[in-house]
Amino acid sequence: MLEKIQTTEKNFKSDLSEVGDLNHLEELRIKYLGRKGLFAILFDEFKQLPNEEKPKYGQTLNRLKIQCQNEFNEIKSKFSETAEDDDKGIDLTLPGRSVNIGTKHILMQTLFQIKSIFKGLGFSVYEGPELESDYNNFEALNFPADHPARDMQDTFFVNENFLFRTHTSPVQVRLMKEKKPPIRAIIPGKVYRNEAISAKSYCLFHQVEGLYIDGNVSFAELKGTLVAFAKQFFGNDVKYRFRPSFFPFTEPSAEVDIWWQPKGKEGRWLEILGCGMVDPNVLENVGIDSEKYTGYAFGMGAERIAMLKYGIGDIRVFFDNDKRFLTQF
Repeated sequence: MLEKIQTTEKNFKSDLSEVGDLNHLEELRIKYLGRKGLFAILFDEFKQLPNEEKPKYGQTLNRLKIQCQNEFNEIKSKFSETAEDDDKGIDLTLPGRSVNIGTKHILMQTLFQIKSIFKGLGFSVYEGPELESDYNNFEALNFPADHPARDMQDTFFVNENFLFRTHTSPVQVRLMKEKKPPIRAIIPGKVYRNEAISAKSYCLFHQVEGLYIDGNVSFAELKGTLVAFAKQFFGNDVKYRFRPSFFPFTEPSAEVDIWWQPKGKEGRWLEILGCGMVDPNVLENVGIDSEKYTGYAFGMGAERIAMLKYGIGDIRVFFDNDKRFLTQF
């Protein structure tokens, strides 16, 4: 019994010397002085001793327990005083540390604004896959395999039948196959072109397509919709013009320009989007009666829209993740 008491005393002092904080000290208290600790076990064994031996070991065991309790309290007191001194060193009158909160990327802000405007004009928002079939991306949109207009869109082909979409128009094809007119939707998303990267072009950019199919849809409705968008996005005093153009999936087709006048520089017309009346061949390809329904479509690049609105001269800065640029917005 005496050997166990001496071993417990030795181990307690050794463990106490290694205590580093209050949590560790509390673990040590539970180990030795807790209800099921080592001293409780020694006292249980003490009860089993013969009566003639109890006086001999009882005094030693009681003395050791009191001694360990005092040493524990002394160490605990020192830790508590240190913690109080640390608290006294905090100046609660000092201002808090500033926290930089991130913001949405300028492209996401631009896309959100574009979507908000068209949703206010009655358009729903749809999305589709970025990996598309050649049929949806080209053939259904009036791009036959040998059509020279395919050269306008340098393409990343995965294999003979699939590619990374060159525009978001394939989602229009999917939408017209799934839904019956009337259809009024915009389709935002990433598109890919196998182009040389420069200040004005990139292999990846964001596009927003628009589509409206119904009975007796006219070019005048298309014009009214796009003018309303331009005024809401660029301001009521924006100057705009429609120019005849060509797209395989619309006829007639046009491009929309706005007058851009940077401070201290000469003004000029800049294209913001392409548009036109949906070609009857496209309607027939997706199973819509072109004798009964007409429609219009348009498409714009979010990067170009943002560059015009905020005076950004290089498309590459959208993808460089340079905080000096991003924190401006």
